[in-house]
Amino acid sequence: MTKRTRTLWGSLCAAAMISLVPMSGAVADGYWQCVPFARLMSGIQIFGDARTWWGQAVGKYDVGFVPRSGAVLCFKPTGRMNLGHVAFVSQVLTDRVIQVTHANWSVMNGARGQVEKDVTVVDVSPAGDWSEVKVWYDPIRDLGTTVYPTHGFIYQNAQATTIAAATSKMALAQNAAVSLAKSAANQVAASVRASSPLDMINQAADSTDRIAALIAASQSPEADKPQPAR
Repeated sequence: MTKRTRTLWGSLCAAAMISLVPMSGAVADGYWQCVPFARLMSGIQIFGDARTWWGQAVGKYDVGFVPRSGAVLCFKPTGRMNLGHVAFVSQVLTDRVIQVTHANWSVMNGARGQVEKDVTVVDVSPAGDWSEVKVWYDPIRDLGTTVYPTHGFIYQNAQATTIAAATSKMALAQNAAVSLAKSAANQVAASVRASSPLDMINQAADSTDRIAALIAASQSPEADKPQPAR
């Protein structure tokens, strides 16, 4: 078993045990920062705060001011967003309208760290060079009123494209495993809350076995094959 698998299994087992204890308040299923999400989606291997990406990209990746699918739009830091922001370009609609998939932008269901898919970004710069943009803001279901300054676009190279394809596939498999594992844990939790302590221990052990099986299934070659329609 790889270190990555052991870590994931351990986290899921912990989640299963925690779910056996009644909890109050809403807890987000996951919390994404913009940087690791943009890196995962694009395959562009830059690390550090979003405000450092443009400087790091120069000389390592092509950069420019024309949107392309697969590129990363790099926002300048501002007073309210002092770490900057990066967003994966999912579609180019016109020369001044794109859609991005990004993380930790809008507050959704009262929580930050959410992923938003294919939301609108509009170039509002006087020169049409994408140096200033407005971005869809989910709480108002419209473009926000704030104008954000940007550096421009960091473009994928061949290596980044390969990495993005591989990591996106891995992420989808792991997300599926996590979702199934949560379902298994929730079913166990519902059945054991009224049980004796010994029953709780036995059923929790059964749930971790199911979780381990789900992880193994998601990482097997068979998991990549299309499943028959039901």
